[in-house]
Amino acid sequence: MDFKSYIKNKKVVIGMIHVQSLPGTPNSKSSPDKIIEKAVEEAKIYKKNGINVVAIENMHDVPYVKNPGPEVVSLMAIIGTEIKKLGLYCGIQILAAANKEALAVAHAAGLDFIRAEGFIYAHIADEGYIESCAGELLRYRKMIDAENVLIFTDIKKKHSSHAITSDVNIEETAHTADFFMSDGLVITGTLTGMKPSLDEIKRVRKITSNYLILGSGITADNLHEYINHADIFIVGSYFKKNGIWKNDIDEKRVKNFMKKFNSLTRK
Repeated sequence: MDFKSYIKNKKVVIGMIHVQSLPGTPNSKSSPDKIIEKAVEEAKIYKKNGINVVAIENMHDVPYVKNPGPEVVSLMAIIGTEIKKLGLYCGIQILAAANKEALAVAHAAGLDFIRAEGFIYAHIADEGYIESCAGELLRYRKMIDAENVLIFTDIKKKHSSHAITSDVNIEETAHTADFFMSDGLVITGTLTGMKPSLDEIKRVRKITSNYLILGSGITADNLHEYINHADIFIVGSYFKKNGIWKNDIDEKRVKNFMKKFNSLTRK
């Protein structure tokens, strides 16, 4: 079943794989083989516990740079390829704002989606000014014949200032993302691990039929608040030991979350 068919008319959990620091980044310590091995190991934990969709991200590469080099992009492609061999659906985000690179990797590795920041409206992020990219990115997707790769797009992205678009509310932002052909809208809290505003989610839900994707702060304890208001739940921090994103995956947390998720979605 292709990814579009898999996510249609159902609730979906995406398990985050924060790959270890990649070559050339300040915290890099492991060889490429070890980095790949660790990512595949985490993917297997998710699969074992009923999560069929994962996403890889170079979150350990702090501090981030816009459009990182080929040493990062090439290894992310290999990691994605190895994870797809497990029979999982897999997406990718390459920090920071490396949306075109992520799309190229997804096409080469047979991945199913990317998460794009700065799709519509510019903003100021940790890494500096992030320009919008929808027109260029969708033309690139068309050019490389990668239209099977979905593009999920952050709106009012976390870790960012939106002062320059403060007169554009979240409904208008969502409407623009729809108009610019986003495949799904990602709503987050203001920081990693912070839950999104339920009020904002409800407001966006009223004006769009697009996929609503929650991109931060979802836990087994608060899932019941959100389950009926969104379609896809990206979970990273909660699945880690002590709920800290940089730690290893805690399989007990994965099991606990999926038990709660299944009980809520099977009613």
